[in-house]
Amino acid sequence: MNMCACSDPSIGAGLKAHNKLCLGLLLGLLFALGGCASTDESIPDWAGVKGDAEPAKLVGFSETARFEVRWHNNVGDLGADLLQPAVTKDAIYSASVKGSLMRLDHATGKQVWRIQTGLIISGGVASGDGLVLIGGDKGDVLAYDEAGKLRWKSLVSSEVLNVSPVVDGVVMVRSGDGRIAGLNAADGKRVWMYERSTPALVVRSHAGVTIQRGVAYAGFAGGKLAAISIKDGEVLWEAQVSQPRGNTELERISDITSDPVVDDEQVCAIAFQGRIACFDAAQGSPLWNRDISSDKGMMVLRKYLYLSDVSGSVIALDKTTGSTTWKNGQLLSRGITAPHALENFVVVGDFEGYLHGLNREDGNFAARIKLDGGAIVATPLEMDGGLLVQTRGGDLYSLSIK
Repeated sequence: MNMCACSDPSIGAGLKAHNKLCLGLLLGLLFALGGCASTDESIPDWAGVKGDAEPAKLVGFSETARFEVRWHNNVGDLGADLLQPAVTKDAIYSASVKGSLMRLDHATGKQVWRIQTGLIISGGVASGDGLVLIGGDKGDVLAYDEAGKLRWKSLVSSEVLNVSPVVDGVVMVRSGDGRIAGLNAADGKRVWMYERSTPALVVRSHAGVTIQRGVAYAGFAGGKLAAISIKDGEVLWEAQVSQPRGNTELERISDITSDPVVDDEQVCAIAFQGRIACFDAAQGSPLWNRDISSDKGMMVLRKYLYLSDVSGSVIALDKTTGSTTWKNGQLLSRGITAPHALENFVVVGDFEGYLHGLNREDGNFAARIKLDGGAIVATPLEMDGGLLVQTRGGDLYSLSIK
């Protein structure tokens, strides 16, 4: 277990200015916390592979598919934060922790423009309605147009951890104090604010919101899931995904640290040191739940939920009943990402920069490739029938899998 004191009260949701602690993930799964940078380049703390468990050794297999690199570029180091690129129809926008924001050509990966924002970027990148959005460690939110010109600047209550795409003229910004601010996409002015009390100790995460049909679904510390109207911030319903359990504050942490997933009729969320639960998307009534813990998250595709659990297993569940369809436990303690399901495959990255393709029907390995630039910590994104993958060192890859 690894803990560190935080001197900056804006770091970590629910932390006060006096003698509160930043909490890393327990049981050998450690997040990168502000002020707690790793000095071990081989197996960094944030990779989720520290502790008693040794990372599983990769086993050989007969490849039935192959990853192919379509293009590769370096966009700058990500530092300790989870900075996802934004993909639009004809561009990719990416950021580095040191404040660089750039636009890449969709087809070739070549740089179109690069600007220096002046921020230590801690949240983003997001896009929509012709805007490119990022957030900084002091609560700044900046909106640029597609040519890289600053359109507006806003300020939220603390460090920006996630910025949503523009939907219905609103940008939703999650900050380190547990709040969600709804900003007007035209000028950055605040339209609404959602806030709730948080436990004394929480896991710092870059979880965002999942949006469907004018509703934002968001998970919180303490295992709460909320459905919020994008238009005015009205809370439509709240539900309990996981109940904190244990005798100490550490044992009672049961935070939702990843985005909920939503289908036509149901929304599901999963908590660290907790469980997975699915609810009726319209009313919030419970459908089913299971005791599975995850700090990485999951994806829904057709009949199945695909998730990476806290130990490093990749699991497919029937989304209607929660029953296990298959489980691959050959990547334990390798700090794998949440899975991305694409066509016939489920893809995850790991702390050594390997990208693994699993057969979507049975979970067996189908393809593998080693990428440069260190750990893959963000979930691969879908792009042009393939994948967009970013490493901790800032290497950005467009790949296909065949």
